[in-house]
Amino acid sequence: MRHASSPLPIKPLNRPADRAMNTPQILTRRNFFSTASGLAATAALSSLTDVPLFVQKALAEGGLGQPDANGRVKKLLFIFLRGANDGLNNVIPHGDDAYGPKIRDNIAIPVDPAQSWNVQGKALFPEAGTTGATFAYPYSLPLGNGFAGLHPALKFLTPVYNAGDLAFIHRVAYPQQSRSHFDSQAYWETGAPRTTMVKDGMLYRAMVESGRPGRNSLTGVSFQNSLPLLLRGSRAAMTNLSDPTRYDLLGVPNTADGNLKAARALEAATGAAFPNKANRDLLQQQYENMRRTLEIFAGIDFSETGNTFVDGDVTDGNKPYYLFPTTNAKNGAGPSGTTNPGYVVPTSAYGYFNQLKSAALILNKTDALVAGTQIDGWDTHSNQGGVTGAHANLLQRVGWSIYALRQYFRRYADQCRWDDLVIVTLSEFGRTTIENSDNGTDHAEASVMYVAGGGIKGLRTDATGKVTHSGVFNCGPSDPVAWQTGMNGSMFQSTGRYLQRATDFRSVMGKVIRDHLGASQEQLNRIIPGYADPNQSLKAGGIQAQDKVRITGEPDLI
Repeated sequence: MRHASSPLPIKPLNRPADRAMNTPQILTRRNFFSTASGLAATAALSSLTDVPLFVQKALAEGGLGQPDANGRVKKLLFIFLRGANDGLNNVIPHGDDAYGPKIRDNIAIPVDPAQSWNVQGKALFPEAGTTGATFAYPYSLPLGNGFAGLHPALKFLTPVYNAGDLAFIHRVAYPQQSRSHFDSQAYWETGAPRTTMVKDGMLYRAMVESGRPGRNSLTGVSFQNSLPLLLRGSRAAMTNLSDPTRYDLLGVPNTADGNLKAARALEAATGAAFPNKANRDLLQQQYENMRRTLEIFAGIDFSETGNTFVDGDVTDGNKPYYLFPTTNAKNGAGPSGTTNPGYVVPTSAYGYFNQLKSAALILNKTDALVAGTQIDGWDTHSNQGGVTGAHANLLQRVGWSIYALRQYFRRYADQCRWDDLVIVTLSEFGRTTIENSDNGTDHAEASVMYVAGGGIKGLRTDATGKVTHSGVFNCGPSDPVAWQTGMNGSMFQSTGRYLQRATDFRSVMGKVIRDHLGASQEQLNRIIPGYADPNQSLKAGGIQAQDKVRITGEPDLI
């Protein structure tokens, strides 16, 4: 939780005093009760009173958080790639002859000499079969737009892309890019680059505009070590859990008897004779929200034994995989060995996939609108690797995450179907076009965002296979802001060294928040302040006044 007067987190909070001032609402074994009850007396929980003023205003406009004509509520799942993802080795501009060993000696992703880059259509999916290694294919995967390829570690994105449910938005950044991790992450999360005046998170403001925080126990939930700035603010308390299987109340275990004891403690607390000046109504509402939150989490099986979700398709020429690999036994079905070549994710990723599973369960089993998590480790200054290595291992997580979420919400849908969901990735900036002397890349500017969901306008082809709508944005010669090739082209146009942006990240998020989640334009102007400023060109595109760079505006993806 962050108050309106507290500063942006421009560096990790390590001091005890800092932690006391900035601790979000975290449901853990040790501090669930003390944190929640301690925060109850603060202004930050004013949204938990009975239909506060800002909720009444939100209910009067827009459809954010409201059921659509089919009675469905649209939801969002975010994955923050912290450390700065090298977009040039995600969606690879093979149509630009400047890309390759001449600038990336050790980390360039090669093309398959047997594949033609002039053929348009669906992306390549190299099946491993029942005996081959999952990631044996050593070349970039053609994306079918005649220009771009996909890192082979992202191979499980291609079924999602070929179904038309995934868009790659390349060359994404913001004006006057900061190359500080902490500053740039804060700008992405507040939706307000180059200013410290905006204190609340972008998705937090969207949740406030929905009006739901005053009526629902869960609105925005993250599963990571601490509540991200995306969901922090001063008018409502969002929820963060590092491990949803470990929460309890006053040390009471999550059993039938323990939950009964906890419920009775809360009921007794609400009857305490607080004088009016001590905000009795506010405290009662907080205790009630605590009780309902406990009931919600007690009713969801977050345990390892409950991780029974499998792919309904025979993927990769092999038997169906578990969707959330959290143990070796659930991590692929290929031939066994010391390092199983059939693994779909690195064995170090199990903690992350437990958090991703929890985010999926929350969206599917509750009325929460937003859930998410993060993947750390993208600061690849040294030994980044190419087809294999550290960066490839991280990309395997991303590729399988989006594939698995699509299969989960299609196969196990309850309160959220695949058509109700958008998945979006964020990362604070891209990395240098030219490889450094340590076989890695340094801090730079533009990178790539992934946006997936059943309502996403990705790849579309006609009966002859001709592409009528590409799922690849800003990585081709026919885009509104065309990719310029050569040593003076797009990869070097920002300060003469870095990949130049063609889309502002706020245009992507704005499109999702308005056209998927259902915000009105007036609400969006409050959620992302730049939308009300014509000099930002976020909606229709144009020249951004800060540094005179032309951008596309909102991509045609919903």
